[in-house]
Order: sequence, then structure tokens, then C-alpha cells
Amino acid sequence: MHDPTPQASSPVPTQGTPWLESGLERLFFRARWLCAPLYLGLTAGLLVILVKFFQTVWTLVRHSYTLEFDDVFVGILDMIDLVLLANLLLIVMFAGYENFVSKLDVRSHRDFPDWIGHVTFGDIKIKLMASIVAMSAIHVLADFIRVNEISSRTLAWSVGIHLAFVVSGLMLAMMDRMMEPPASPAGPRRESGTH
Repeated sequence: MHDPTPQASSPVPTQGTPWLESGLERLFFRARWLCAPLYLGLTAGLLVILVKFFQTVWTLVRHSYTLEFDDVFVGILDMIDLVLLANLLLIVMFAGYENFVSKLDVRSHRDFPDWIGHVTFGDIKIKLMASIVAMSAIHVLADFIRVNEISSRTLAWSVGIHLAFVVSGLMLAMMDRMMEPPASPAGPRRESGTH
């Protein structure tokens, strides 16, 4: 008596639809590999950053006896800026490839970073914005060091753009927090019981 009911309620598939649907799904799934060359192209960006970094180092070392302290400070800030940019590029490369293309098959390597498997698309956006804010702060600091050499209008624009990045980062973090699913009530109780 129970057997006829599931058979009667199950829809009869039309011929051709499952083949077309599965074929399209396989095509869409394989299309993710079109992003792989983009992440490979970011490696070229890392090489450019490396060249610019050592150009900055060479300029500082070559003129170290003649440069003023403010110029040395600005040069070091430029180096920090390039390192932050390289770190940001690595985060986008690793986390983007892992999230959107394929799992990395190097997890057994002793130098495999622990954070790669835990960075989601939302985390990438937050880290991207935080890195932009940090780099913008470095530029504002460099402008303040050279405050006698730049106009008040340029300095005001620099501070205004930096504040726009800060506000955008805060709003992005708030939106990401609002989109998170609410925590289960059992979690906090268990944690409070252990402490």
C-alpha cells in the first residue's frame, strides 16, 4: 500500500532534458578554469613588485649618505607599501584559486599556510579593503612628512581619500557581519560553561 504512492508522486522526466542539463552543468563547472590564467597573471604582478622593491632599496642604499631623514623615511614607507601590496596579491591568488578554481594539492607541504583553507570570499573582500586602508595610511603619512613640499589642497585630498577608504572598509565589514547567519544559542552556552 505504501509502494504505489512514491511512484505516482515522482515526476516522469522528459527525454533530452537531463542530458542537456547535465551537459550545461559540466560546462559551467569546467568554465571555472578560465580564471586560472588570471591568477597566473598575478604572478607577473609579483615579479613587477619585486623589481620595484629592489629599485627602491638600491636608490636608498646608493644615496644613503646624501638623503635627508625625511627622504629615507618616505623611501622605507614605500618599501612597506610594496610589501603590503605583495601580501595582498598572495592572498587574492591563493584564496581566490582555492575558492573558485580548484583545491591546492600541496597541503602536505610543511610550509603550507594554515589560513588558505579558511579564507572565504567575504574574508578576501575584508582583507582587500584593510590592505587598501593600510596602504592609503602610508601615503598620508608620507604626505605629512613632506608637508612643506606639497600644497594644502593635495594634502586635503589625500586625507579625504583615506577617510573615504576607512568609511568604505567599515561599511563593508558591517555588511559582511549583517550577512552572517546568527550563531546558534547552544554555542555560547557551551563556551561559557567551560570557562
